[in-house]
Amino acid sequence: MSAENRSFTFRSGFISIVGRPNVGKSTLLNQILGEKVAITTSRPQTTRNRILGIYNTPDIQVVFMDTPGIHRPQDKLGEFMVKTAFQSLDNVDTGLLVVEPEPPGPGDRFIIENLQKAGVRTVLTINKIDLVRREELLPIVDKYRKLADFIEIVPVSALKDNNLDRLMTILTGLLPEGPKYYPDDIVTDQIERFMVAEIVREKTMMQTRQEIPYSVAVEVDEFSERDNGLVYIRAIIYVERKSQKGIIIGKGGLHLKKIGTSARQDISRLLGTMVYLDLRVKMKDDWRQNASSLKCFGYE
Repeated sequence: MSAENRSFTFRSGFISIVGRPNVGKSTLLNQILGEKVAITTSRPQTTRNRILGIYNTPDIQVVFMDTPGIHRPQDKLGEFMVKTAFQSLDNVDTGLLVVEPEPPGPGDRFIIENLQKAGVRTVLTINKIDLVRREELLPIVDKYRKLADFIEIVPVSALKDNNLDRLMTILTGLLPEGPKYYPDDIVTDQIERFMVAEIVREKTMMQTRQEIPYSVAVEVDEFSERDNGLVYIRAIIYVERKSQKGIIIGKGGLHLKKIGTSARQDISRLLGTMVYLDLRVKMKDDWRQNASSLKCFGYE
């Protein structure tokens, strides 16, 4: 064995991405991976489950955990989301706290306190810096620096792919020597059914307004490949009120058609094949407060 091979060490580790709702955690993960593994919308509380995203190089593997936004829960679904976010801090190598370019508020301070209680060494990244001037950013960095002993504070714009190289250099430099947890061709631990349901939920959220997005759950009822190679998918969009069902369907089914067209395009790219997407809309009263419904939709 050559000296070069003897000196090679593989480094790996787990990094939990945490923060308040709508700070850009999922956009950041998608940009780092170069693939869409988590849905993104302009609505807060889009991510509901913990999603793994795996970043690979020849000598490094980073297992990122994208988590729901930490907020004050108003229902059992919210309680599940916050619990999921904090549980992601168990046994991670590093925490990645994502905030917006504004002075820390009560929600940010609450998350920082919990990171400190958990003993998680943390890198702070201030996202969306494309929305502020440089002279506005410096006082914000200083305020965060006084709150905790962060390993680094890294301003980025996930949307514009600004300064992500520096962020990744810092994060990968913190990795310990370790094994390869996933094969090189795996970028997420999510199964196809879950990702299809998430795509349909994303398109539904983008198409609807006001309180509707938070009342939506999606279940893939059938997922099968036909003889002609076409993948047939039947998905059910659940809402809590009869009026919400009408809004999603729209006049003459127009809204549902738009949701289906947009979702089908993304699902076809995900699966690499032609897709027939059959969408139905059903009502399930107060499912966000019902433990059995939450379990049925995978929120347990």
